[in-house]
Amino acid sequence: MFSTKMMIQFVRRSSLFALLFTCVECCIRPAPSVGNFTFASYYGDHMVLQRGPKQAIIWGYGPSPGSDVTVSLSGETPISVKVDKGNTWKVKLAAVTDTKPHTITAMSSSGTIMLSDVLFGDVWICSGQSNMVFIMRHLFNATEEIADAVNYPDIRIFTVGMEFSSVPLSDLKSVMESWSLPNKETVGGDGFFSAVCFLYGKRLYNKLKYPIGLVTSAWGGTPIETWSDTTALKKCNIPTFDNENNENNVLWVPTAPSLLWNAMMFPLTNMTIYGALWYQGEANAIPPANPNTYNCTFPAMISSWRETFHVNSEMQTDEQFPFGFVQLGPWKNDSSITTGFPDLRWHQTADYGYVPNAKMNNVFMATALDLPDFSSPYGGIHPRDKQDVADRLLLSGLTVAYGRNAGKYQGPFPTKYFMDTQSKTYLITYDDDSAEIDVRSEDGYEVCCSEIKTSDCSTEDSTWVAAPITDHDKQTVSISYKGCASPYVVAIRYAWRESPCPFKKCAVYSIENNLPAPPFIQHLAQPSDTLLYHSGNVVIPELIKH
Repeated sequence: MFSTKMMIQFVRRSSLFALLFTCVECCIRPAPSVGNFTFASYYGDHMVLQRGPKQAIIWGYGPSPGSDVTVSLSGETPISVKVDKGNTWKVKLAAVTDTKPHTITAMSSSGTIMLSDVLFGDVWICSGQSNMVFIMRHLFNATEEIADAVNYPDIRIFTVGMEFSSVPLSDLKSVMESWSLPNKETVGGDGFFSAVCFLYGKRLYNKLKYPIGLVTSAWGGTPIETWSDTTALKKCNIPTFDNENNENNVLWVPTAPSLLWNAMMFPLTNMTIYGALWYQGEANAIPPANPNTYNCTFPAMISSWRETFHVNSEMQTDEQFPFGFVQLGPWKNDSSITTGFPDLRWHQTADYGYVPNAKMNNVFMATALDLPDFSSPYGGIHPRDKQDVADRLLLSGLTVAYGRNAGKYQGPFPTKYFMDTQSKTYLITYDDDSAEIDVRSEDGYEVCCSEIKTSDCSTEDSTWVAAPITDHDKQTVSISYKGCASPYVVAIRYAWRESPCPFKKCAVYSIENNLPAPPFIQHLAQPSDTLLYHSGNVVIPELIKH
């Protein structure tokens, strides 16, 4: 687990100070209230609530237990509810599919409170660490992007205050930016909004043509454990500490289990949402962190978020709501680093190499390993090109999250391996001959050479050797393992580097969508009497899961 000392080391090495402290000024407008009668903190004028067929949830406080509250949505029958013993009330509105502004009125013995200019559309939660925090002002072409924001008045944005708690909270402690229309100040000013979140929302709006609500809840430098509830962590045998003591001894980067889940995510789970975006993993990839637990903690966190949002929204948020994430990009301009980020990228997919998969249903991904920005003034770990990330999220999200046929939405992935023992090459087939590939470099493939047939490539009896591309066609690449002096080739891997290639110059791309092939590691069956030989060739008919 991460300690405060570990996180300070991470921050010093990854230049996170700029990202963490550029956006500390809060822009708080309290939810409308009359005395003790008020909406919860994340309701406000100009907000977006989830559109039909789902029903949006509205809740608030007071005026006193047992008293009556009547909530009216413009043009709909009023809904009456009693304030419970905890002094809260909660209603489920009728489903709304139109795109016009609405007014929501709540009445009690204390008076009347209202929400005006409320739109109904799709609500997305955006979470993670510093690359999700990364603001619009730091983008490439920031001036143009910020100036264009005003052209999207049907996109509404909201930013959760950076807080932590030892126990799950019913409401947010603070709001950094209340519901706002995008403009020069709200998107590009001193108050921040996530660049990845907004750029994805803008692209999504251009396709859907109805309102989009974007809620950012993120904190730089934080590991996945602090965004996970204790149930998810226990599934992965991650210790859950005494959070009360941790809360009293955490510096400015919370790292202890569940602290941010409790304060910055659980309070939102009463909302009806459409989906979530996640950009995190750097803090779990850097020693002394152990990236090899991420193949459990990430799917477990997704499952727990889905369950809690579904239950707390009175079953209105889908129990398998779409979840998109960004596979880690490059960091340092050093092609020799083969641990940390490469391991984490693989584990982000639960060791499948692609999503959706059997462990990560309704999950989509943007591969970013070919988008380095080594000269970024915010550190190479914080690339300024978030536009390509948003483009890739949109392409996969349209298919996975919305069921739209947008064509191929992932980069090429290998499905067959063919070993030629005479020429010492492997023929790798991508995507079952269903799409054409574009080969831009000879580099990126490696083979694991071993003295032991059953080696897992983790011991001194094995070594990884470069296996350059020697030939290729529309669906296949041939790689040479002539550099392998040991008797056995036990595995192949691709793009297994922290920073594997120059900008958009990795080895294999899809011609159809210009997406890079994601990294993979594949352990291989060895030639034996049970395999079929043809003129020195060995067909390896079955993929072996890593």
